[in-house]
This record gives sequence, C-alpha cells and structure tokens, in this order.
Amino acid sequence: MTKQGESPQAQTWPSAVAAALALLVGMSIVQWFPALPPRWLMAILAACALMLAWRLPRCRWLAVLLFGFAWAAWYGSSAMHARLPKDWEGQDFQVIGQVVGLAQTKAGATSVQFQIEQAARDGQALPWRGRVRISWYGKPSAEPEPCSRWQLLLRLRRPRGTINPGGADSERSALARGIAAVGYVRDDPGNQRLNTAAWCLDRVRGSLADSIQARVHHPHDAALLRAFTVGDTRGLEQHDWDVARANGISHLLAISGFHVGVAAVFGVWLCHAVYWLWPWLALRCPRVQAAALSALASASAYGALAGLGMPTIRTMLMIGAFALARCSRRATGSGYALAMALMVILLVNPTAVLEAGFWLSFVGVAFLILCMDAKGRGLRGFLRELTLGQLVMTVSLLPLTMWFFGEASLVGALSNLVAVPFVSFVIVPCALLGMLLLIICPPLATPLLRVAEWLTHAQWWLLEQTATWPGAHWYLPAVKPWALLLATLGALWLFMPRGVPLRMLGALLFLPLLWPARDVPPAGAFQAWVLDVGQGLAIIVRTRDHSLVYDAGARYPSEYDLGAAVVVPSLHALGVDRLDMLMVSHADNDHAGGAPAVAAAFPEAQRYSGEPGRLPIPMAQCLAGQQWEWDGVRFRVLSPVAAMLNASANDHSCVLLVEGRAARLLLTGDIAAGTETSVAAALGAGPRPVLQVPHHGSKSSSSADFIAAIRPEFAVVSAGWRNRFGHPRPEVLQRYAVAGVPVFNTAVDGAVQIEFPAAAPSYVTARWRLLQRRYWRE
Repeated sequence: MTKQGESPQAQTWPSAVAAALALLVGMSIVQWFPALPPRWLMAILAACALMLAWRLPRCRWLAVLLFGFAWAAWYGSSAMHARLPKDWEGQDFQVIGQVVGLAQTKAGATSVQFQIEQAARDGQALPWRGRVRISWYGKPSAEPEPCSRWQLLLRLRRPRGTINPGGADSERSALARGIAAVGYVRDDPGNQRLNTAAWCLDRVRGSLADSIQARVHHPHDAALLRAFTVGDTRGLEQHDWDVARANGISHLLAISGFHVGVAAVFGVWLCHAVYWLWPWLALRCPRVQAAALSALASASAYGALAGLGMPTIRTMLMIGAFALARCSRRATGSGYALAMALMVILLVNPTAVLEAGFWLSFVGVAFLILCMDAKGRGLRGFLRELTLGQLVMTVSLLPLTMWFFGEASLVGALSNLVAVPFVSFVIVPCALLGMLLLIICPPLATPLLRVAEWLTHAQWWLLEQTATWPGAHWYLPAVKPWALLLATLGALWLFMPRGVPLRMLGALLFLPLLWPARDVPPAGAFQAWVLDVGQGLAIIVRTRDHSLVYDAGARYPSEYDLGAAVVVPSLHALGVDRLDMLMVSHADNDHAGGAPAVAAAFPEAQRYSGEPGRLPIPMAQCLAGQQWEWDGVRFRVLSPVAAMLNASANDHSCVLLVEGRAARLLLTGDIAAGTETSVAAALGAGPRPVLQVPHHGSKSSSSADFIAAIRPEFAVVSAGWRNRFGHPRPEVLQRYAVAGVPVFNTAVDGAVQIEFPAAAPSYVTARWRLLQRRYWRE
C-alpha cells in the first residue's frame, strides 16, 4: 500500500532497484561454483521461489535471489551441454552454416564466428548445432561476408584456454559469448559459399566501415574513426590498445553508452525539427511522446550499427525505459531505468555477469546516479558535472579495473576529461553526420569525414603524449575478492552526499587493494611458476628481491603473443615490478616468440640466450660456467659449452640450475638425449632437483639414464592441450612412472606453482586450473 503523501512512482524505483540487485546477487553466486546442480533441481528451486513470492510477499527479495540463482544455473548448464561433445574433439565435420559478424583478417589468417545449421560426420547427420569460432589459414575461396552461408569441412574442439595468475580466461569468455566450439577450415574441394542474405545489418555496418576507410587518407585515422563510429576495431594495432589503456579510454573505442546518448539527442532534435515544420502533427501525437520514441529509434538504430556491445545495450534499454515512462505519462528516474535495463539483460543472458564490460558499464553508471547531484545551470553546471563525473568514474571503477585487467591509469581521469566530451560531442557527431550522408548522398560525406579525420588525428596525438606520462600504466598484484569489496564500499562512502560524517575515511578501505601483502620467499628460498603457455615454455623464478624469466612462450602469425598475453600479466599479478633477467633457452618460436614483449615491458632486465644471433632483440650468449647469486640462491648455467655451439638448435638450449639452501630446480629447455649426459654430469651433489621435462616430453629426450642420474623429486612438463606432436609422449611418461617420479602437466593442471623452502624439500603449492575451479572450465 502506498504511504500517505508518497506517489506510487516514488516507491516503484527503490523496489525495482532492490529486485535488480537481488537478481544480480543470485546469478553472481552461481559463477563461483566448480560444478552446477542438475537442471531438474533448479526447476524445482525456481518453482519454490515463485511460490515464496506469492505466499510470502515480505520475502520477495529472497524469492528473486533464489529465482536468479536457479535461472543462471539452468542457463549455464544448458550452455555447457550445448558445447561440442568431448568424444567428438579433433574430428572433421561437414557443416552448413552462416557467417556472424565481421571477419577479421591478420597475417594470412581470417577468423569469423559461424552459426552451424547442419552438421555431419562421415556422411552421417549429427544432432548438433551451435555457434563456433573458426579460422581460415590462407586465402578463403571467397570473401566470408556477414550473413553469407557456407558449406565447409571443419576440425573442431571444445573451447579451452590457458590458466595462469593474472591471465585472461578464454573459456569464460566463450561461455559468455555463446561459443560452443573452436576450430579451423580444412582444405576440401567441397568448401564453397552457397548464398548470401539479401539484407544483413552486419553487412551494412561493414559497408559503412569500408566507406569510411576509402574516404579517409590516413589508414590509422580511418581505423580510429571506424572504431569511434561503428565499433569496428579490426584496423587497430596493439599499440592503439596500449595507448587507450594508458589513458583509460578503451570504452570510447568500443562504443560507449555516451555515443548512444548522443544519437538519442539527435533523435530528439530531429523530432523537434519535424514538429516545427508541421505543427499540426501535435494534434495527432503529443510532441513529448513523439520525441521519446524518436530518441529510442535513433539510439536503437545507431546501437545496431555499432555492434550491440554491452554499454550500447545498457544505454538502449535505459532510453527504452524512459521512453515507455513518457509514453505512459509516468514519472521515472535514472535509477529505475538502470534497474530495468539490468533485469532485462540478466533475464535474457545470465552469463553476461562473466564479462568485464557488464560490470564496468553498470557499476560506473550506478555510481554516477548515486553520487552526483546536479547543481547549477549552463556552462558552469556542465563543467562541474563533467569534472566530478570523471573523478567519480575513475575512483569507483578502479577496484573493478584492477580485478579484471590487473592495471589502471592514474592519468585516466584527466584524459577522459578531455577525450570524452571531444570525442562524444565533436568527433562522433561529425562522423555520424558523415555516415548519414554516406547513405543519403555519398559525395557530401567526404568533407565531413575529412574534418573528423583531422580532429581524430589531433586527439590521438594528444593521447599518445599522455600515454608516456608516469602512472599511465599502473600495476598491482592480483586483487583478492575481499579487497575488491572493501574498495568498492570505500568508493561509495567517499562519494556519499554532503552531511554524511567521516566520508574521507572511505579512502582507508582502499588500502588492502593498493598495498596488498606480498608473499616473497626468505633468503635461501625461492619460488617458481611453470606457466601455462600451450605448446611452449615460460617459467618465472623469484627470490626475495630478484626475479628471472626463463623462456617466454610463442608468438603466432595471428599476432597473438604469449609473452604479452600470459608472461607479462603473470609477472604483474605476482607483484613483480622489476625483472632482473630474461633468459631464452634457444630461438625456437615456442620458447622465444614472446621474448620481445617481455623485454619491452622490462627493458632494464639482463638478457641471455643459447642462440642470440637468431633473435630479433640483442642478447648475450649463455655458456656453461656462468653463475651468480641472489639472496642466498645460486644460479649456474650447465649448458651449452662453447664446443656445442655448432650442434642442433635444441641442444643450444641454456640449461639453468637454481640452487636454494634445501632444494633445487633444473631448467633444461629443449635439450635432447645426447646433451642430457653432460648436463647430468655437471649437476653435482645436492638435493634431488625439480625437473622441467626436456623438450615438452618428446621421445628424443628424457632418457632412462638421464632420469636415473638426476633422480628428480618430481617433474613438470609444459605442453599444449591435444597438441599435434602428442607431447608428452606416452613412452616418456612411462619412463618417469617406472622411476617413481610424479609428473605435472600444464596442459592438464594449468600453471604449476612450486615452493623451494630454505629448510625443507620442494613441493607444489598450486595447480591453477584446479585452484580456481569453475564450472565452465574443462
């Protein structure tokens, strides 16, 4: 019942916010489960939640939470069941389906999302459908245009990624985006394009992007304009994303909600212009309602052309809530609109909570609504809100930014203060008018796009300068969940309305986030992480005050660099802010491909390699006999000797022995059985070492004599999941089993963390795939 003197609308929005938060909590709890309950149980729980809401209205928030939990668990279970069956992995399938979205072409590989409509194996139809991410290696027989239908021969597997401290979780992303399998196109004479849909929104989007590219002189400025206007980021390089992260403006490249708001304002102005020209229309349809619908139509049209990212959808739904309220002549507020948008997104796709964009978008806008009270009119009011808004966004999103990305920008508030209004109110409107003219009268679009090009060039030049300022890239160790919660509460406290006592004490709640405890070994002890880099090798060794990286994983022709994607984020997540040495065993890509990225991130590090002449960056030659000591831990190079420098590339590998007071670690690179004899002879007396299995467990290494000679405490092999070499080979694993040596495998365990105490034997402290078990991980 409505309280006396209180309108129904005044009660509606707090109820909507409470319901949205309860739904969000219920769905978020599910994402921490290592395995999901059976679907029949979730159906019963959902029915109980509905009964609870009906019979006990006072418990409706609990009912909403339980319903959210049940629906998210059901949805997640259904999504996991929709993945390619495990027994079918690595097999070839004849499929018919349709290209979804824009194709990405890099270095001879074309990648697309593909919706499978029909699937067969060995001529037998299969009852399986789903969206897959596939690549063509080489040039496709025809351009894979959006909405084109193809008949293809595909080799598929379930989504599976690397699991490391601080690394991205591609399996989580696959679930959130509905990817049921990944694979590549096999050469087959039956591969062909069947037909193309007569009209396709993604093709219109791609055509607009191509038109912008053709009318803008500088390719880089064209790529930026395509990103600012239609969300097409295919032309951006890694450097561009680095500049964007350094300035905290990545949201502008992915179409922020602000852009959609500008489109909505354009719709309102257009409506007012129509009513000014034909005033009699007000007799048929009130101008207020017409303006609301025009804003929604403009925002929806632009959002569709921009790719429907999370901030875009959120803004469209909020505008829709406002438009619905205006059309029904009901008052509503921003909090109500945000809550309705949140509930719609969660009910349609509960796995949206797995994406960083979801949290950054909704939490950022929620803080603006809660913490900003509009004061003042005109230019002064606008500048005040703009400045305070950037401060609120920077501080409030700092915990989430650190949680998802491991870095933040201390210059982000200043950069956004300039970039957001300039891009949103100058560049984007200019480019949007150019896009509109591309559709209506293409020759008139060129001058406007040229003006947008000049403005974009100037804006990006400024951002490149600020990206070099101190604090542009600010890294912290991996954030703990409780530190994230405390810092978020601290931000809320800091920006509470005036009159709330001791608001500045909210800053104290940031301390666990900003100054976390660091687990560093004492003198004479050390730690090691054998990272999960697929079919390659990368190892981090840390003493009390020093750190070393041994190998850095591969860099692929697609420009995916494991040094940048895995090694550097892992170092930051572990709290390593200074790297003392980068040692690359030899120059094969699976060991050295990521080395330039690591060297660029830590330019002060000393660099050694067994094959410095084959590497693209300067490195010193490592040779047997080199040694040094850090914090009571001794490092000795056992191989190669000078006489071996004409041997095969694998036998050039730097072999490094790390000796603490009570434990040892032997890093062998890719040495073969012939070199193993000399390494075993040079090992010397001491505790049984932990062994990095040579050459990923190939049959040419890990001889029985070598295993018997060094008597490892246990061994760790770095290999890719279902790799084409069959590493580690079954016969090699059998040799270790016969010798009683346990073997850990990064393909199965994820990154393997090992402690080497100063007064006790070494032991494995964490296997990251098992340590961070989630239901979406294989």
